[in-house]
Amino acid sequence: IIESFQCSQCGICCKNIHLIEQLNDFHNGDGICKYLDSTTNLCLIYESRPDICNVEKSYKAFSDIYSKDEYYRLNYEGCQMLWEIEKKKVKKDL
Repeated sequence: IIESFQCSQCGICCKNIHLIEQLNDFHNGDGICKYLDSTTNLCLIYESRPDICNVEKSYKAFSDIYSKDEYYRLNYEGCQMLWEIEKKKVKKDL
């Protein structure tokens, strides 16, 4: 049983918010959250970030569909998919 979502704070999700319609107001057309500190990869509004940016809070909307373990697993898989996309971008740019 997974007790909480273990975020590595890599910022990959914050660099791809263009994929989430509810966060359209949080980027300036580049898909990167305007509240992401590019030096530290940390959220500048962490304590007041939208619930959709908080895996623990956003689970409430899916609790009747997924167990918490399943929901966390799906979120981890989402992280991995974003990393795979990022790796392909880097290779393409080389």
